[in-house]
Amino acid sequence: MSDLALAPARSVDVPGCLEAAFALGVPRDYGRVRKLRRVREPARLESIGLDTQGREQFLAPRAARAWRRMREAAARDGVELQVVSAFRSVEYQLGILRRKLARGQTIEQILRISAAPGYSEHHSGRALDLTTPGCAALEEDFERTAAFAWLSTNAQRYHFHLSYPRGNPHGIAYEPWHWCWRAR
Repeated sequence: MSDLALAPARSVDVPGCLEAAFALGVPRDYGRVRKLRRVREPARLESIGLDTQGREQFLAPRAARAWRRMREAAARDGVELQVVSAFRSVEYQLGILRRKLARGQTIEQILRISAAPGYSEHHSGRALDLTTPGCAALEEDFERTAAFAWLSTNAQRYHFHLSYPRGNPHGIAYEPWHWCWRAR
């Protein structure tokens, strides 16, 4: 697909995925306790190109346009922003939960790092996990890069915001790499 290709979002059995997550130990009051709302998947997704692993990534169309403008502005300032991940379905998030449980992590450990299926901003098609060359993906070290400094100063102009700063009210670990587009 080209950078401008549109793809319909897949139909996912969200209630079934949520029930499966509860069965795996996600507390039924997770959203209320963590002050997180259930997140809907978009009706349409737009390709934003490849991630750092060569996989095609998608965002909701308006977020994709904002991402392109932001990435181009950063490049003009000599900063390279790379996508680690973008849209993730509720079903995919459930798979992450299952894989981490299979590796021996507890549900409490997992939910400190990842939002539960149904509650991840990635489901909205508006969230990006970012990195830059020379920085390990999904590591706090990202906060010491020129890319993070650029984002901290400029991302709001493109309506991207750091979702999980230190001490956030959601009980999710600090994620300097996770940025979400929010419409005005």
